Amino acid sequence: MALKRSELREKIMIILYQIEILKKYSASYDVNQVIKDNVTIDNDFVSEIVYGVTTHIKDLDEIANKYMQNWNIERIDKTGASILRMGLYELLYTDTPDVVVINESVELAKKYSDDSVRKIINAVLDKVLNDKEDGK
Repeated sequence: MALKRSELREKIMIILYQIEILKKYSASYDVNQVIKDNVTIDNDFVSEIVYGVTTHIKDLDEIANKYMQNWNIERIDKTGASILRMGLYELLYTDTPDVVVINESVELAKKYSDDSVRKIINAVLDKVLNDKEDGK
């Protein structure tokens, strides 16, 4: 049975989290293998988002930090950072409706992060969306 997009986003968050932990401990890893360990079927959506986030991580972190007040992406928990990066990537680089991206990111944050991180994720994505709509 095919997974819903919201379930796939949860898998993506887990994959991105695992990659962050592997990087933190300088462990070698293969992105394809981390994906296969978490998603039993080939899925273009999962691959696109995981590779997109890992490819653009410096830009995504820069954008996140630009919109955070008295915080930076390194200060929030790795799960929250994974959710925020995924949301930013999807908001900026895919055709997913903006409202869906923000809603899905906030729902994941409610489930996996504390309230302060959820608020940060919501605020950053909202500010990026406003600037995107204003053509900035």
